[in-house]
Amino acid sequence: MNAPQATLSADNASAIYSTLTGAISKVITGQSQVTRHLLSAFLTGGHVLLEDYPGTGKTTLAKTLARAVGADFQRVQFTPDLLPTDILGASIYNQRSQEFVIHKGPIFTNFLLADEINRASPRTQSALLEAMGEAQVSLEGEQFTLEQPYFVIATQNPLEFHGTYPLPEAQMDRFALRLSLGYVSAEDEVAIITSNNQSSPLEDTEAVISVTEVLAFQRAAAAVSISEELKRYIVALVAATRDAEQIELGASPRASLTLLKCAQALALFDGLDFVTPDMIQELAPLVLAHRLAVRAEARFSGISALTLVAQILDTVEVPR
Repeated sequence: MNAPQATLSADNASAIYSTLTGAISKVITGQSQVTRHLLSAFLTGGHVLLEDYPGTGKTTLAKTLARAVGADFQRVQFTPDLLPTDILGASIYNQRSQEFVIHKGPIFTNFLLADEINRASPRTQSALLEAMGEAQVSLEGEQFTLEQPYFVIATQNPLEFHGTYPLPEAQMDRFALRLSLGYVSAEDEVAIITSNNQSSPLEDTEAVISVTEVLAFQRAAAAVSISEELKRYIVALVAATRDAEQIELGASPRASLTLLKCAQALALFDGLDFVTPDMIQELAPLVLAHRLAVRAEARFSGISALTLVAQILDTVEVPR
């Protein structure tokens, strides 16, 4: 018989969150909101797309979180000549045994950093689809289940940068959230160059929680209470993206589920065992905007997906 799985109270789950944010803040300065949202995806089994200009700390944030959890970590630098087999692995003939042996690629890990994902071709980008959607990899006719937790952080430069490819809609839908670090304040930037002057604080980062605690948090988050009214509110927000005239492609049911799960995580972060409407509103732009395909005439008029999500939040009635 399997041993009973440990459960967490709201207070214990909140303590795990505080421990993780404390470790991350020693390396990443001035990004508390981004850290909050990143962890809401990670601690509910989602994946994150970090989009921003080079040098804003995207890769450092990913490495810091991996070290703080003490899980296996792999990094793949996406380039135009990268092939799917460079990520998934391949079957290689062994001369001694005279048989083919599967050599697993870097996708077989707990944390996968897909650095500058939009510099690779769509064919190579699609190598991540099955792993992100189903936590498994099909390789040489065999299926391999990925070890949990499994978390993909992909970094992306803005699309107008030279040598980038847009991510296909199916790939974008696999990301729970799209986040942007942005530039920090002058005071925080002084703190960054001071702490990194002689050595990187990343090198001193050690595991502060275990993989077991991560999995326990995921179970606790799934048990957080959410009313039927708030479930219908989530569905109404997502449905509104499909009905808007300026949106060519709306959000999928996966977006509804992601919004629910990440809101449950925020509740635990705040020491609560129930979801509130403001948690859903906080996450909606991060969950929905990157999944929307805005019509060309709307884009030419300067209307962005974030603008449209803000309009939807203003028009859909909030449960009382």
